[in-house]
Amino acid sequence: MAQLLSQTEIQERLQRLTGWKQNGKVIQQTFKFKNFIEAIAFVNQLVEPAEAAGHHPDLEISYNKVTVEMTSHDAGGLTQKDFDMAVTISQLGEKLLR
Repeated sequence: MAQLLSQTEIQERLQRLTGWKQNGKVIQQTFKFKNFIEAIAFVNQLVEPAEAAGHHPDLEISYNKVTVEMTSHDAGGLTQKDFDMAVTISQLGEKLLR
């Protein structure tokens, strides 16, 4: 099981991530796309890296918006795995939003 990060470690990592914020035991970001099709394309691109990492985001889709939340359920909070996956998700989002 991954080790929980301290609040100081969480804040340090959040400073390196654009658009992500902490909400209790999760980090989250909402990505806004042109339409529903682009939002779903983004979600579909998350499948492979999440499966490869064995670490899956919680997703909420509302037409052209996708809210992504990361937490390590088995550890009971935030770990390095969450921030690693957040970096990957941000990179995928940036590609689609260009």
